Amino acid sequence: MQAQSNFRLLVVRLGAMGDILHALPAVTALRRSHPQWTIDWVVEPRWRPLLAADERTCSCAGRSPAQPVVDRIYLAPTKEWGRNPLSGKTVREVRELRRLLRGAGYNAAVDLQGAVRSAAIGRMAGSHRLIGEAQPREFAAQWFFDERVAVRGVHVIEQDVELAAAVAGDALTTAECWLPTSAAAESWCDELLSPESARPVAVVNPGAGWGAKRWPVERYAEVAAGLIRRGFRVLVNAGPGEETLAQFIARETRGSAMPLTCTLDQLIALTRRVRLAIAGDTGPLHLGCALGRPVVGIFGPTDPGRNGPFGTPFKVLRSAESRRDHTRHRAPEAGMLNILPEDVLRAADELLDEVAAR
Repeated sequence: MQAQSNFRLLVVRLGAMGDILHALPAVTALRRSHPQWTIDWVVEPRWRPLLAADERTCSCAGRSPAQPVVDRIYLAPTKEWGRNPLSGKTVREVRELRRLLRGAGYNAAVDLQGAVRSAAIGRMAGSHRLIGEAQPREFAAQWFFDERVAVRGVHVIEQDVELAAAVAGDALTTAECWLPTSAAAESWCDELLSPESARPVAVVNPGAGWGAKRWPVERYAEVAAGLIRRGFRVLVNAGPGEETLAQFIARETRGSAMPLTCTLDQLIALTRRVRLAIAGDTGPLHLGCALGRPVVGIFGPTDPGRNGPFGTPFKVLRSAESRRDHTRHRAPEAGMLNILPEDVLRAADELLDEVAAR
């Protein structure tokens, strides 16, 4: 059955940015191995641009450079549903999603999130095969699965590839993932970079999902200044709520580092062209990895062996004193404070020398 040309697979990975980027290599590997399959994806609306560059919702347009991996995208605003679980709007949207999934006739669904809400959405599809990890992130999710896969990989990308391989018994390997290309975002990037096109571009991302993962912004400013002295044009990416961090770095570098607030489509287009990306354990760092760009990762409470850079030239800095802890503390994790700006700049120099020597 798995080899048939009309095989239909549903992928569930709702968010967040880095997690979707970790899942994409596995789904891209399936697409490469089975180009004739229908592969659809359920995702939070915010992260749809990681799968398709156009503006249409629940697109059935099929694959193109703007939507290279999946055939159809379903939007599931589960965070909004969680805030208003009994509202009429939530009930209607959940029922409509269930109706669409049931009507699609999926042969299998794979939950690459391992949460109760993602497993429940996978179960909505009505397939006789819902595949997930034997030890998912949320223990109760396993009771939704028809097939439980005991993954052996250390990195989450390796684990997702093992789950994807279980769909058809493939011997899948990790490979470059396919991200959408937006013509409008590419034009925007051309205009942004053209005035100083001869200078290499570095992107610095001082934000992070929570405070314990956030290296001090003062140190990012010193790194930005050091990159500028090395001849780089430095762009400081500011996600929602991070604008003040980017503005601080701009002030500290007397305007030489440029704050940048852009859409996800635009960030993809820009990251394709950078010489170097520097960030903590956050979505833009993983985007650099997904696009094969050299990255320097600054890690603290999260384990880079499991969640760090993968499949691209990289350097990771993490203090021996850091301990794995996913508690949402506001202050930077103590071990991260042992990492100095000169350490990051040295890692960047070494990385770029290694890339140039290849």
